[in-house]
Amino acid sequence: MIYLAESGSTKCDAVFLNDHGEEVKRIRTIGFNPYFHKRDFVAREIVKVPEVKELGEQVTKVHFYGAGCSSPELNLEIAEGLKAGFPNAEISVDHDLTAAAYATYQGEPGISCILGTGSNCVYFDGEKTQPGYSGFGFIIGDEGSASYIGKQLVRSYLYRLMPENYRHEFFSRYHLTEEDIRESIYSKPGPNVFLGNLAPFAHERINEPFFYNMVFDSFKEFIQTQVLTFPQSRECTINFVGSVAYHFETVLRDVLNFFDLRMGVIIRRPVDGLIEYHRQNVLKLQNT
Repeated sequence: MIYLAESGSTKCDAVFLNDHGEEVKRIRTIGFNPYFHKRDFVAREIVKVPEVKELGEQVTKVHFYGAGCSSPELNLEIAEGLKAGFPNAEISVDHDLTAAAYATYQGEPGISCILGTGSNCVYFDGEKTQPGYSGFGFIIGDEGSASYIGKQLVRSYLYRLMPENYRHEFFSRYHLTEEDIRESIYSKPGPNVFLGNLAPFAHERINEPFFYNMVFDSFKEFIQTQVLTFPQSRECTINFVGSVAYHFETVLRDVLNFFDLRMGVIIRRPVDGLIEYHRQNVLKLQNT
């Protein structure tokens, strides 16, 4: 049996496949990012998943694609933790950018972008991936992501730049004092997740100019800092995966039109594309 997973920092979509590539069970777990989650944490959490308890020992291969899995050392943190749930498996860990490239590939070169809790992008010519100048995390980068939009919301709230009626709505929704915000960002674990969880506030009010402009400017910064640095950006499609790209599609299309770029596909959850990729490539190679 095969366990195939695509993970962000907050959520992970995964599927159990039999040896013929047929779907056995699909699940969602918490996300694992080696910048925030070390092997002991991964081990403790993966064994809590009921489906892993049921099927984990039957799995012989694990293919895990995750946010932050960008070096052998970081990948090892995740792989060692996953062993607790899949003791008999050969475990392969790769970057979620690779998953995005595979999931959005339409038969021609393109730039694949992740807009979820964080943001990142990669150029894929059908054979090799070429990373861009991105992946610097929520403090330095992550432009256009849920955590970035959340950060803009918090800044506008604390600096009193948010219109007063929306400030009241923000407090009524989250009941956050200035001290709560400081503690969540600077003292508690998962500050990027805390900020990302605020993004729906902007989505629910996206027809209001203040929030539309906030999200538009966030996506504009993403395109300027991460996408336009690729020399191929004017010649190929720009594809997206992730919940932010999916939920803010209208604004995202407006931003691409602003830059005169070609919109490709938008996929909320790339795991479906990964399943097909593994059926057509990995499993086919194993069975030849």
